[in-house]
Amino acid sequence: MNHHQMLRSVSRTFALSIEQLPRILRETVTIAYLMFRVSDSIEDHESLDPAHKAALLRLWAMVLRGEYSVEDFTDKFLNLDSRNPEIYVAQNSGIIINYLKKLPPEPEAILVEHVNKTSLGMARWQEHGPYVSDEPEMDDYMHQVAGRVGYLLTDVFSWYSPAIRNLKTQLMPLGREFGLALQTVNIIRGIKKDYERGWVFVPASFYEKMGLTRTGLFEPGNIEKALKVIDMLADKAEKHLQSGLKYITMLPRNQHRVRLFCTWPLMFAVKTLAISRKNSNVLLSEAKISRRQVKNIILISKCFAWSNIWLASYYKSLSRI
Repeated sequence: MNHHQMLRSVSRTFALSIEQLPRILRETVTIAYLMFRVSDSIEDHESLDPAHKAALLRLWAMVLRGEYSVEDFTDKFLNLDSRNPEIYVAQNSGIIINYLKKLPPEPEAILVEHVNKTSLGMARWQEHGPYVSDEPEMDDYMHQVAGRVGYLLTDVFSWYSPAIRNLKTQLMPLGREFGLALQTVNIIRGIKKDYERGWVFVPASFYEKMGLTRTGLFEPGNIEKALKVIDMLADKAEKHLQSGLKYITMLPRNQHRVRLFCTWPLMFAVKTLAISRKNSNVLLSEAKISRRQVKNIILISKCFAWSNIWLASYYKSLSRI
């Protein structure tokens, strides 16, 4: 299985976005995504204890820095089920490293820097534990797993395009916010699944404001109060999403493929957020957009991505249920 096949096995939706990029960016972002996915596969694995996860994440960071053998790293996954696509990716980290080394030196260094920092940040959070006390703590977690992705992409785009490079100072903080936007929506969408594996990324300050406890947030008798907590998260996500829209509209219009790559995940998140508001399924199971909605967003945004006015209008229409 090559790196493009690996990408499709772990995320068809992101694969669609990545495959729109110009060739060198497509290669770079595919490898970056798989590198982040190795970190994610460790963080999300249900049978590994937090100390073991933290140790593996630090070993992965050492592999990236050339301080630990990738063969010794992948040996630590031999007893895990390779039928799980994410575990398969971790078990084949050596293939990813080989593709990484085929990149030009500058994007290779960018990927190593940011995935290293993300992995170390994830390790710290595994040791911190599954509790988030307030919004700054939530933002810190999301920065490690998603804000740094925004930094990486902005660095890669700036390497690729002189026009984007000229905007880098303004784009960098917006890139972080873009990452936080997508992660906040992911937290809302996966809130029940995260709880079932022991994690609650909702700040305690949010649910305590409604007189709820960590477990009470998910009790059927508290749905009305819990949905108000979801509203708080949704309002937070909306602020970050607005920055994501600004990020895209700042990108040069002649970089249509780059804009399109950014547009699809933003619009998917906007629609997901819209259907999550006042929706008890968020707390009972999951609320997600349909495949038909995904296809419609892709088709429509292909026409709109070059126009800032049309993008803003489409964003607004998707934010309504």
